[in-house]
Amino acid sequence: MESIFLKKEGASLKNKVLNFLIIAQDFDYSLKDIADNSEISYASMKSLKKLLIREEWIVHTRNVGRAEMYKLNIESKKIQKFVDFFWSVVNEEVGSELNRPVPISSSGILNDEGFARKSREKGVVRTRFLTQE
Repeated sequence: MESIFLKKEGASLKNKVLNFLIIAQDFDYSLKDIADNSEISYASMKSLKKLLIREEWIVHTRNVGRAEMYKLNIESKKIQKFVDFFWSVVNEEVGSELNRPVPISSSGILNDEGFARKSREKGVVRTRFLTQE
């Protein structure tokens, strides 16, 4: 499932990694874990690692066996501003989603399309939508 941020800002390799690291910033992760959770290949993550370290997006935290662990560099002012930008993009999109019609039905049962279904002789009728105010 693609995140709101990736839909709005593009699903580049760097954005996918930053998306994961911002959402899960409380812990450190191996390159394999970052690649798996960002839905990119391990080879892409290995090459992207050099850029992320050089630009100070991530920091090495420790070694666990042979695995190097990394986390988002939340000490950096640049990263803090990017995290603020990330959440403003997400909040803006969520806010616009809340202003869209909300599907409801008297029975409370919705189909896969978000519409309540009622049987009629000639097919299916879609019920009305209510907007949040």
